Amino acid sequence: MRWSVRNRVCQLARLSSWLEREGLAVWELNEQRAESFLAWRREAGYVTWVTSRCMELPLAYLREVGAVPPAAVVVREGRWTGLLAGYRDYLVGERGLASLTVAGYERVARVFLEEQQPGRLESLTAAEVSGFLSRECPRRSVSGARELVAGLRPLLRYLHVTGLIETPLVWAVPGVADLRDRSLPHGVEPRDVARLLASCDRRRTVGRRDYAILLLLVRLGLRAGEVAAIHLDDLDWRAGEILVRGKRDRQDRLPLPVDVGQALVSYLRRRGPSEFRAVFLRMHAPAGALTRIGVCGVVHDACVRAGVAPVGAHQLRHTAATAMLREGASLS
Repeated sequence: MRWSVRNRVCQLARLSSWLEREGLAVWELNEQRAESFLAWRREAGYVTWVTSRCMELPLAYLREVGAVPPAAVVVREGRWTGLLAGYRDYLVGERGLASLTVAGYERVARVFLEEQQPGRLESLTAAEVSGFLSRECPRRSVSGARELVAGLRPLLRYLHVTGLIETPLVWAVPGVADLRDRSLPHGVEPRDVARLLASCDRRRTVGRRDYAILLLLVRLGLRAGEVAAIHLDDLDWRAGEILVRGKRDRQDRLPLPVDVGQALVSYLRRRGPSEFRAVFLRMHAPAGALTRIGVCGVVHDACVRAGVAPVGAHQLRHTAATAMLREGASLS
């Protein structure tokens, strides 16, 4: 049956909703995650878009426009299984990295190892590392090349500390030239912050939610993922503190500014009780906690409403740091 353009757009919209619900970015989509999406639809009782063939065209289109990386090279069964298992344990156990970061590093490791001969790995040279990057980076966007470089360094470090290669080769991995990243990120001007906050219609639940999210980013300098991870149990109203769950399972208790606390109370009262313990919830089906990507979407939508040049959640975080330094906070 031939699909119409409307059906294809609808399919991509539902795929996008599923990715957001799972806390995944579009560039993390691959065949395995596409199968998970289809399995979810089958389990939910859907009878359309439930076969692997349905995902072939969307994946091909997303790869053509550069939104999704090229299909990963599949390593032959057993060739590097043991090494990759040890590497995964190292990333999780020794370095305490998050699962999404580990998955990204593993993808880079598989691509790199597929080019190596098992018997010759110990004699790996800097020239071979540079050659790999010279071949792979031009095929990718700047962000894709940066991810490749970031994923190759920990692999080379692991290979050396475990004695699998003789020479430490981390130094052989260059940075990715990108003029946009040669300066510190710029904060958002106070007048633009005011416009972003004013754009939230606090007569509505979604407006109160977005206002509280923006305040947490601007006043406390939280990451988008940290905002999404806030649970009701993390708010200590009596002590006036908030528990923030950061990277590598780090937890910090921060004082809760009065205006931020008031914004949270205003939102939670309007939101009402819920089966979910997360503070910030999605406003549309499927019901559940707002994800890191959802928080970034809140910032983007506020920029559109306020007529402010697009900024990221990280820039609002930098705005908070700049404000604290202006008020005399220490860098240490």
